[in-house]
Amino acid sequence: MAVSPALRRLLRIREIEEEQRRLALEAALDELGRMEQALAATARRESRGRRLVSLSAHTNEPADRMGGLEQARAASDHAAHLAERIEAAAEQVAWRRDDLLDKRVERRQAETLIDEAAARESMIASRRGQQVIDDWFATRRFRQKRSPEAPGESAETEET
Repeated sequence: MAVSPALRRLLRIREIEEEQRRLALEAALDELGRMEQALAATARRESRGRRLVSLSAHTNEPADRMGGLEQARAASDHAAHLAERIEAAAEQVAWRRDDLLDKRVERRQAETLIDEAAARESMIASRRGQQVIDDWFATRRFRQKRSPEAPGESAETEET
């Protein structure tokens, strides 16, 4: 009994599903990384806006002060929006990671089924091989008991 083609197909399907889940997780991780980089860039932009406000206090330029305040405020609003999106993306990454692990378990279960079937098949083949050897030796022993004289001895009796 060979490992059934259905089990092999199941394993292949599980491998493909696992690969799809892995790619989805990588995409979610990339998206999370891009958002975190955007948050860092927004923090730098907010810092530049505050620095511009500080410099405008020394130069007494109202346009620089207003521009710096607006840049810092916009960056702060954008950072708050990004923080919400980052939280949602982190939840998505966690969900995709769990989904990948579930598919990995399913694939390993299919592998285990195939390995067990192959081991059973190998054990049966080994037993059959041993049975053939045992039968051969039993037949040989039976033939030896049936004709107790050696083949050379029967030739001598025929000559005399």
